[in-house]
Amino acid sequence: MLVRNLGETKLRKRRSQSDPMRDFDRLPKLLRDWLNGAALPWRPKSVHRAYNKALRQTGNSELALKKLEKLQQQKLSVDQNF
Repeated sequence: MLVRNLGETKLRKRRSQSDPMRDFDRLPKLLRDWLNGAALPWRPKSVHRAYNKALRQTGNSELALKKLEKLQQQKLSVDQNF
């Protein structure tokens, strides 16, 4: 049986079309550090997109990271209510 690092989640899973390690290496250090401690198996591309959106809305990197945390908590609550 092939074991994958997808975590214990009922959320929809997708196959990546790019190289996730290369995408991870291209992230800013701030996002790489956040992703290392994330509770969900985020794709680097998704984190970067969500962070950029939050950064445009807030104009502050710390507030953008807090928005990422809030988004992650929302996804976790959806998974727990499933």
